[in-house]
Amino acid sequence: MKRQSGFTLIELIIVVIILGLLAATALPRFLNVTAQAEDASLQGIAGGFASAVGLVRAQWEVAGRPAGTAGVATVNYDGVNVGVDSNFGYPTGSGTVASVVGSVTAAECIAAFQSIFQSPPTANTTFNVNDSIFVRYAAPVCEFHQTAGLTAAPAAGILSTNGFTYNPQTGQVAIFLNKP
Repeated sequence: MKRQSGFTLIELIIVVIILGLLAATALPRFLNVTAQAEDASLQGIAGGFASAVGLVRAQWEVAGRPAGTAGVATVNYDGVNVGVDSNFGYPTGSGTVASVVGSVTAAECIAAFQSIFQSPPTANTTFNVNDSIFVRYAAPVCEFHQTAGLTAAPAAGILSTNGFTYNPQTGQVAIFLNKP
């Protein structure tokens, strides 16, 4: 007579209880993974932008602090002409606007963003969920808002989303992670 082998009902119940306990402790950890990924993505973009700002300024120094005209100069940054403020050397965009309060626009913020990145994320001054970054200028800083999870553009000067600011007068890049 052959003896049957297998799991008893008690053993199966114990395994199910152990799996339930593991799921109960692991599940909360994975629920917030999307928000953490969005935060990490933004921090990577902002960190790359800040590094590129420093490199453009260094190139301005190496080029002998070119004066340009009307407060705007350009430097060759890896084959791309980037507009910089002729007084301080920080990127201002297309090379047609000085970084004085009131003269930089959202379009110039995008131009600076796109010219110093090799492969920039999509950015636009008009809110669109298909773009990665929504850009606006709120004097004296450029605001770069992450659009993931948003349904409408945030109000000017309201940093209640995830994003970063860039001050073209000082070169300062500041991250804000306030998305609910």
